[in-house]
Amino acid sequence: MKVTALKLQTRNQSRVNVYLDGEFAFGLAKIEAVRLRIGQELDEAAIDWLKAADECEEAYQRATRLIARRPRSETEIRQNLEKHKASEAAIQATLDRLRNAGLVDDQAFAKLWVENRSAFRPRSKRALRAELRQKGVAPEALGEALAETNDAEAAYQLAAKRAPRLHTLPHPEFRRKLGDYLARRGFDYDIVESVVKRVWQEVHESSAEQS
Repeated sequence: MKVTALKLQTRNQSRVNVYLDGEFAFGLAKIEAVRLRIGQELDEAAIDWLKAADECEEAYQRATRLIARRPRSETEIRQNLEKHKASEAAIQATLDRLRNAGLVDDQAFAKLWVENRSAFRPRSKRALRAELRQKGVAPEALGEALAETNDAEAAYQLAAKRAPRLHTLPHPEFRRKLGDYLARRGFDYDIVESVVKRVWQEVHESSAEQS
């Protein structure tokens, strides 16, 4: 079969329509279409190779768009590509390419996830581990990312931000509501009790000083 035309797609200028023997045959990403020229002869094996390469390129582009929105674990990328019917070969090629480019790294992903949670939405080490496991992060990457987390400090940061909303409540209700709030974020009973007591004292000492 002979390549008789190569035309940019009207709706997607990053793809090229390939015509063989005067008829539309298949579409290719530009980066793959540059291999072709008018008059070139293609056999079935060459066509299959081009289609496989195009699928890999499409999967890679989809993965990079996903990563652009926020960092992802390998499992998240795999699940997204599987949802869009990418073949196992295309998925493996995409993950290899992302690793080589430094665009996917579960250890770095886990560390960044923990840092962001600590800064904006503190969670207990147990809750963080559950979140990262759900995202498919391997146990060895989890261990390093969680090594320096401090549940007592994280619970205190969270409680100190929440306490101003509750400071007018009587102690039993303050203790219950703040305690439940911390417990829902995975903190153990002993830490919750200690932090609630500390924050209650701080809130009311501050109120006394201002009065």
